[in-house]
Amino acid sequence: MADEEEDAPVSGDGSGAGRERGRVRVPVWDPRADGEDAEEGGGGLDGGQGRRKRLFSKELRCMMYGFGDDQNPYTESVDILEDLVIEFITEMTHKAMSIGRQGRVQVEDIVFLIRKDPRKFARVKDLLTMNEELKRARKAFDEANYGS
Repeated sequence: MADEEEDAPVSGDGSGAGRERGRVRVPVWDPRADGEDAEEGGGGLDGGQGRRKRLFSKELRCMMYGFGDDQNPYTESVDILEDLVIEFITEMTHKAMSIGRQGRVQVEDIVFLIRKDPRKFARVKDLLTMNEELKRARKAFDEANYGS
């Protein structure tokens, strides 16, 4: 499949006239032909059907648009980004499981892993602080409403 090619117009007219002179050959990329996804083969997240269920497509499309991409970005771009996100999450989870208490992921383990990346560390610190503030606000709201 990786050897397949499709025609792409060189000029903007897209008329298809002059197939020899007015077009360039563009190879079609097939991710399954790379061999990198061989370990995901049968029973991974895809359920054994060749394509994995996309978990973050909607969010990634919104993020890409927010960072200046088209409102409807190419599906291939979203898929590549999603593969990178899932790879990052999987890698971090495995690392976090190997430190601290074996087989468990705790917040402190994630903080420990990203401590040397200032941007990630600052973002996690902000999110954890906001989470604590929300917990306190919910508790205060519940106490005010229910009088406990």
